[in-house]
Amino acid sequence: MRILIVDDDPLGLQMLRHALTRAGHDVETAANGVQALEILRQGTCRLVISDWTMPEMDGVELCRQIRAADSGGYVYVILLTARNSTQDTLDGLSAGADDFMPKPFNPTELMLRVRIGERVLSLETRDVTIFALAKLAESRDPETGAHLERVCNFSRILAHQLSGMPKLSRQIDQAYVRLIFQTSPLHDIGKVAIPDCVLLKPGRLSDREFEIMKSHTTLGAQTLDAALREHPEASFLRMARDIAATHHEHYDGSGYPEGLKGTQIPMCGRIVAVADVYDALTTKRAYKDAYAHDVARAMIVEERGSHFDPDVVDAFLAAEAQFIQIRDRFAEPRAQAA
Repeated sequence: MRILIVDDDPLGLQMLRHALTRAGHDVETAANGVQALEILRQGTCRLVISDWTMPEMDGVELCRQIRAADSGGYVYVILLTARNSTQDTLDGLSAGADDFMPKPFNPTELMLRVRIGERVLSLETRDVTIFALAKLAESRDPETGAHLERVCNFSRILAHQLSGMPKLSRQIDQAYVRLIFQTSPLHDIGKVAIPDCVLLKPGRLSDREFEIMKSHTTLGAQTLDAALREHPEASFLRMARDIAATHHEHYDGSGYPEGLKGTQIPMCGRIVAVADVYDALTTKRAYKDAYAHDVARAMIVEERGSHFDPDVVDAFLAAEAQFIQIRDRFAEPRAQAA
């Protein structure tokens, strides 16, 4: 595992590097928090060992910036400090530190704490498995391309924007933002049970075929419910189940499969509804060309309060530039609308 060491003391930096490289780790170094953030933006380091006291940006502020960055993967942070008061510990934990080590450090203890961080980060292999299962279901439909990648990023952007609304700040925190990014790819997992003659039909579906297609919501929810019964403590399964079941519900109660209305629809389902529809509108399908962003925007705004939760539409409007960036980043090889 590549580890980032952050310390303004060259001797301290050298001692940490020596201990970690001897244990077989790849190491990068930074002299302060500002440099560290630049390195972390490259996505090559997932574990950070940082001194507390540094110029420009100290270790506590670095923790805050890492947690506010809303990156796709978790970054584990160990703070090195000579401070040992209860208030210092509370300040560090509040900023987002995962662990603390006293200075001067003990090499054996350092390796043990790094190993703990590795175990925590290995839990994200669960997220890789989730995404692989979702991609397997999606692979049956060659038209969807990078649909999952776009929807999970759109969902994260919307959730992050909503977390800044005072009335939703307690419901949607950074853990929720990460969870919806991880679980939204499973929104269409039920399509694995839809017959090819319906799923892959070019052109519009008949009424009967559409009823079959709509069953992907309940089929996906039933599949995830079975897993949830075995692991009731798994919050990611609960959110994935809610998304699969409700991302086609409408805010005014006119959606399916249950005709849920307003706050009866879990927030995660309301978020993914906007993300999913925006992606469907702005990408080419067998039955339609890709719409330009402005056209998709107008259609979503028109259904604010009917199909979509007004708060989620407002979050979409506030984050339009990021939606366009994600759309372009995961664009299909064929030409897209401007």
